Amino acid sequence: VGCGAQPAPEFFGAKRSEVSRDGRSYVVFHTDKRVEVIRLGYAPRGAHRAIRATMIDLVSEVTGCKLVDSTLQGDSGEMRGSIRC
Repeated sequence: VGCGAQPAPEFFGAKRSEVSRDGRSYVVFHTDKRVEVIRLGYAPRGAHRAIRATMIDLVSEVTGCKLVDSTLQGDSGEMRGSIRC
């Protein structure tokens, strides 16, 4: 899982976690203040809303921090935001 997931440059050296949810694989990169979540694999039409919700849930689950909602950018393939611990 996640061999090909590469972080954005701001996440080089960040902690990396691999997570599976609902049959999909994700990679979460995080620092003390920022997070990036990458979905691996294909997602069919109609699944993107649920995937995005899962990705948002993974932020607090993996980092132990709260996502700053107003900073969230991206889609069901890759999203980034700030976290508050």
